[in-house]
Amino acid sequence: MASAPSEPPPILGRVDSAGRLIEADPKLAALQADAGSGLGAVLAIPQIASIVRLARRLGVPVTRPAMAAAAERDIDLIVNAVPEGGDVRLILESWSERPASGPRLAPLFGSVADSDPEDQRGQWSADEQLRLIDLSLEFAEMLGINRGEVIGQPLTRILKLEEDESGEMPLLAALASRQSFSGQRVSGRNGGSGRSFLLSGEVLLASDGSFAGFEGRAEPLDSPPGSPPIEPPLMSAAIDEALDEALRSPIDRIIQCADLIIDRSDGPLRSDYAAYAADISAAARHLLSVIRSMGEEPGNDRASVDLAALAAEAVTMIEALAESRNVAIEAAASGPLPAKGDDRGVIQILVNLVGNAVRHSPQGSSVRLSFASTAGMASVTVRDEGAGIDPADHERIFERFERAGGGDDGTGLGLAIARRLARSMGGDIVVDSAPGAGARFTLTLPSA
Repeated sequence: MASAPSEPPPILGRVDSAGRLIEADPKLAALQADAGSGLGAVLAIPQIASIVRLARRLGVPVTRPAMAAAAERDIDLIVNAVPEGGDVRLILESWSERPASGPRLAPLFGSVADSDPEDQRGQWSADEQLRLIDLSLEFAEMLGINRGEVIGQPLTRILKLEEDESGEMPLLAALASRQSFSGQRVSGRNGGSGRSFLLSGEVLLASDGSFAGFEGRAEPLDSPPGSPPIEPPLMSAAIDEALDEALRSPIDRIIQCADLIIDRSDGPLRSDYAAYAADISAAARHLLSVIRSMGEEPGNDRASVDLAALAAEAVTMIEALAESRNVAIEAAASGPLPAKGDDRGVIQILVNLVGNAVRHSPQGSSVRLSFASTAGMASVTVRDEGAGIDPADHERIFERFERAGGGDDGTGLGLAIARRLARSMGGDIVVDSAPGAGARFTLTLPSA
């Protein structure tokens, strides 16, 4: 009887604390080279790099399936990332190669390989978290950066997003709604002689139909006279319905089960357990509203909402976090505070502001909410007793992937999305803070 084929040995590697691939078996080294990088440089394989970052952040081994694209083939594998001191040891198993899939958007836009090389000079692509998958050598040269060193890094590490005339950031809005975009003005952060560009991008879809990032182009704003503009292909602004449905169904089920516990449908239950179920239900409903808001364009129709009541609802969603950190949440006495806005969007903003305040507050301190109505505007201010924010960082923290104090908690998306939502409702979010004096974030909306 023939013996069963043995499992091939794992492929090993090591990533240091700076994210550089410092050890790699030949197959992993070749994959790194295909990604435009090399041994001793930053790990440039986004699918593996994201698992490494997760393992480092959690401080525990993480195992995830992944698919990596090499120059002429696709690779399915299991990634084991094991933190060891400041490094992360990589153990890649079930390495399986198959012919490369065509470009995800080829059926709609044609193959990039068949396009005019002159049209590829400003190309870039990024994954669902805006980590760079690729950018053309010409674009890298215009920015004054080393292409191999930035692959796998957030796009906002090399480009600063700038608001348009209406105060919007098209790329940020497109990421929230999973849509194509154009007209995003950016400027190079490193080198590039301060050059500015207009970015455009189309949605990339994974094989299961889920959102996988953007593929786009960059047009220099200082192009020589007569240079043909780089225009994005037309594309339907369709919402990723598969992802929407995949998320909504389990959340609906969570809400149903939590409501059954609250109603004590299966018999008597201690009141504190029923309260926990109420927290679960409220949090799940909030998450569902966030998903819905990501699939909808901000509208001009604004309903009348009670800002004080929505603040109280947001606080209930953060109470468990506050208790775990021994932080008290106090709200000034207030009657109804009518404002114009969307209730789901307002709750999403306030959950972010109050949650941030709790996370940045020392144990035993307080987070305070106060309300005001002046000059046709209604406002709620969230004040904490944390370390405070340097005035030079007041605008930076509202950019994508930026965090107060450069901390590692969160994705750096919350404040950027919160400000976008506030401005879409005719309001804004401002911060007043200084080092050692805590922070005050104020949400203002038009009075109803």
